[in-house]
Amino acid sequence: KDEIKTAYPLPVYNYRVEVGDQTIAFSEASGLSISFETKTYKESPVESGAPGPRVMHMPMQATPANVTLKKGVVRAVSMNTFYNWINSTQTNQIEKKDIYVRLCDETGAPVISWKVINAFPTKLDAPSFTADANDVAVETMTLMADGILMEEA
Repeated sequence: KDEIKTAYPLPVYNYRVEVGDQTIAFSEASGLSISFETKTYKESPVESGAPGPRVMHMPMQATPANVTLKKGVVRAVSMNTFYNWINSTQTNQIEKKDIYVRLCDETGAPVISWKVINAFPTKLDAPSFTADANDVAVETMTLMADGILMEEA
């Protein structure tokens, strides 16, 4: 039984998100990507000593992370969570926060965490309104961050 627990992949629905010191329920967290810009170098046959040009691809700077968080609109909570944060944005002045997305096991204990470093909001989308639908109203916030670290819990 313990072997199955350690070898079986964890389901994606059992997670929690912490924004600063606050745990907030989100319906979706995406964009937890780590990537680098690349540069292509071409070496002439004379420099490499081999026939034809030698092509090398090298990593450059890390690209900033673009994370998307979605959550249902709740009467008193929604205004305080996203709107106040993005509304406080001014040129060269923004409150940056570390965000943790924690993937949990069946008991709710975190197993792996993605730490989004120095995140700040760049866009807030209101829900889409449709008269003939009965879907939940979901708002979306896009964040930019310095980077992402993976940590074992």
